[in-house]
Amino acid sequence: MTPLRVEQYVVGPVQTNCYFAINDETKEILIVDPGASGKRLAEIVEEEKLNPVAILLTHGHFDHAGAAAELAEHFHIEIYAEEHEKETLENPALNLSGWEGKETAYHADRYLKDEQEIDLAGFHIRVLFTPGHTVGGCCYLFPYQNAVFAGDTLFAQSVGRTDFPKGSAAQLIRAIEEKLLVLPDDVTVYTGHNEITTIGTERMYNPYL
Repeated sequence: MTPLRVEQYVVGPVQTNCYFAINDETKEILIVDPGASGKRLAEIVEEEKLNPVAILLTHGHFDHAGAAAELAEHFHIEIYAEEHEKETLENPALNLSGWEGKETAYHADRYLKDEQEIDLAGFHIRVLFTPGHTVGGCCYLFPYQNAVFAGDTLFAQSVGRTDFPKGSAAQLIRAIEEKLLVLPDDVTVYTGHNEITTIGTERMYNPYL
């Protein structure tokens, strides 16, 4: 099994967690949700002599996707997202980029399907379609490393907001129950904001579930 090391960087105006999922054996990394600070993130990659392989977006809101294109171009890598999230990425009214100033369209190079399994940077990854915060929100499960990158689906003792355009509280709770709460207790949940948690902790203490 490839060991997973995770570095967390808080970026942008709403304190988004960007993660580097690092394979220390090869120095390959996956960049999860680079919402801002593209130049600084690129500098860290280069300072640590890491080799980016891909960018994984949990969803298309500006605070998670904002620096993806900049980093993809800089490192000549592709951006991945769930197939239902194309409209959110490309439509400024849905990606909320106007909150930051100029409205912007984002993109992904590869759109993934629910339960699709991919291999990147030495990691085996399963895509979990978890709509509700956005129509194409997803989580990236690293089953052999007991880790899931959950974006704004599940938080420590909270869940993602559903009052944005096309959000759905019913969909979100159903997705969390069907896709995340079925995972083992010791799976680490790398959340889109605030502190990291575990599936067991959220099953026990999350008041929304």
